[in-house]
Amino acid sequence: MEKFMRLISMSPLLLLLCLPLVLAGHDYGQALSKSILFFEAQRSGYLPHNQRVTWRSNSGLNDGKASGVDLVGGYYDAGDNVKFGLPMAFTITMMSWSILEYGKQLGHTGELGHAIDAVKWGTDYLIKAHPEPNVLYGEVGDGNTDHYCWQRPEDMTTDRRAYRIDQNNPGSDLAGESAAAMAAASMVFRHSNPAYAAELVHHAYQLFDFADKYRGKYDSSITVAQKYYRSISGYNDELLWAAAWLYQASNNQYYLDYLGKNGDSMGGTGWSMTEFGWDVKYAGVQTLVAKFLMQGKAGHHAPVFERYQQKAESFMCGCLGKGNKNVQKTPGGLIFRQRWNNMQFVTSASFLTTVYSDYLASAGRSLRCAAANVAPSELLGFAKSQVDYILGDNPRATSYMVGYGNNYPQQVHHRASSIVSVKDNPSFVSCRGGYATWFSRKASDPNVLTGALVGGPDGYDNFADERDNYEQTEPATYNNAPLLGILARLSGGHGGYNQLLPGIYCITCVFVALMCLDKHFYVS
Repeated sequence: MEKFMRLISMSPLLLLLCLPLVLAGHDYGQALSKSILFFEAQRSGYLPHNQRVTWRSNSGLNDGKASGVDLVGGYYDAGDNVKFGLPMAFTITMMSWSILEYGKQLGHTGELGHAIDAVKWGTDYLIKAHPEPNVLYGEVGDGNTDHYCWQRPEDMTTDRRAYRIDQNNPGSDLAGESAAAMAAASMVFRHSNPAYAAELVHHAYQLFDFADKYRGKYDSSITVAQKYYRSISGYNDELLWAAAWLYQASNNQYYLDYLGKNGDSMGGTGWSMTEFGWDVKYAGVQTLVAKFLMQGKAGHHAPVFERYQQKAESFMCGCLGKGNKNVQKTPGGLIFRQRWNNMQFVTSASFLTTVYSDYLASAGRSLRCAAANVAPSELLGFAKSQVDYILGDNPRATSYMVGYGNNYPQQVHHRASSIVSVKDNPSFVSCRGGYATWFSRKASDPNVLTGALVGGPDGYDNFADERDNYEQTEPATYNNAPLLGILARLSGGHGGYNQLLPGIYCITCVFVALMCLDKHFYVS
C-alpha cells in the first residue's frame, strides 16, 4: 500500500510520461513494422493464410520424420536453411521480453498482434521439440551440408537430420535457454491464451529441471553445432537466466532462491561483461536480478543481489564509455565486438540499456559509474544513438536494415531472398546450381528481405555490400529480436507507468492501452 500511495503521489509525473516522447529524425514506427516482418521471411513449415511475405512458400515439411517426431515449423536462424535451437530460443526470449516491457507501445503502433504471432511461431516449434521431459531436439539440418548448397528453402535437398539432447547426452545451455524462452513467452499469453501460457510454463519447469539435473554443454552432445553456435560461456549463465525468467513467470520462491544461492558460484555476481547475446547471458541475468532488487523482492538475498546489480551497472557504464571496462566503438560510434555479425551485440546491448534506463527512472535513481553519476535518460540516449546509426546516421549514410531508407544492402547473404521466388519460377534450383546462377550474381536480390538487420560494418565503419561477404551482409533472427523492444520504446515513448510495478498504470494510459491493444490486452 505504501508503494501504491507513492505511485499516486507521482501521478502528475506519470501523466506527463503518458505523452509520447518526441524523438525526431527517423520513423521508428516504420522500422519496427519492417523488423517484425523479417521474421515471416524466416519461417519454416506450413505458412499460414495471413503470411505477409508472399514470395516465401512451405518448406521443411518432413523435418523430424526420420526420428519419429514432428519438427515442422520454427525459424531458420539466418541466411541458411538450418534450424539451430540455441539462437532460436534466445530469439524467442528476447521477443517476449520486448513485448513484456513495451507491449503497450507495440499496441500503439498496431504491431502487437504481429509480435505475438512471431513469438507463437517459435514457441509452437519449441513445444514440438520437447516431446519428453528429458528430451529436447536442438537442431534440424546440418550446417556443413547446408552451406555446401545454395538453395531456396522450398527446394532443399540437404540432410534434414534432427539432433537431440537427453539425460545421457546433456545440454544445460540449450535446455536452459529453451526454458527461459518458454517462461518468458508464457507471460505474453497469460491473459489472452491462459491454457497455452500454462502449457508453456509446464515445459519451462521440465526443461529447467532437465538442464539443472543433467549438466553439460549442448555442443558436446550435438557436435555438428560447434562450428556455428559453440557455447563458449558454458551453461551456468543459462541456468541463472532460466531461473530468473521462471521466477517472473511463476513467482515461485524456489527460483529466486536459486539465483541467491548460486549467484556467486555460477558467475552471476562475478563476471563483469561487455557483451550480451545468444551465447553469453550474464549481463541479461544481472539486469533482471537488479530489477528484482529494485522491486524490493530480494529479501535475505539482498547482499547477493546487490552484487548482481553492481555487475549490471558495470555493463551499462561500459556501454556509455564511463566505466572501468568499456566497450569498443567504431569511429562513427557503433559498438564493435567482432567483424562477423557485429550487429547482434549492438541490438542486445542497446536493449539492456533501454530497459535499465526505465527501471532506474521508475526507481528514481541515477546510474553510478566510475566517471560520474549518469541520468537514466543518458542510457536511453545511448540506445537511440545505436539505432540511429543502424538506420543510416553513420559515416556511410547506409541503413543496415533492409528496406528502410534509400540506401540499404541490396545483395544480402540469404538463400531465399537471393533466388527468384518459387512462386514466380517454380523450376527446381539445385544444390550447386544455386551457387552458379544466383549466389554469384552481381545484382540486387530478386526478393527484398524487408526488415532484416545485416551483420553491419567493420571496426572502422567500412562495409561491402556483396553477397559473398557473409560476415557483413548476412542477417539473423537474434539481431532483430531485441530491436523490437527498443524501436517500440523509441516510437511510443514511455509507457506512463512504473516499470518496476508493471500493471499499475496511470488511468489515462489504461484507457489508451485498452483501445490500442484491443483483444491482446494483458497485464504482465
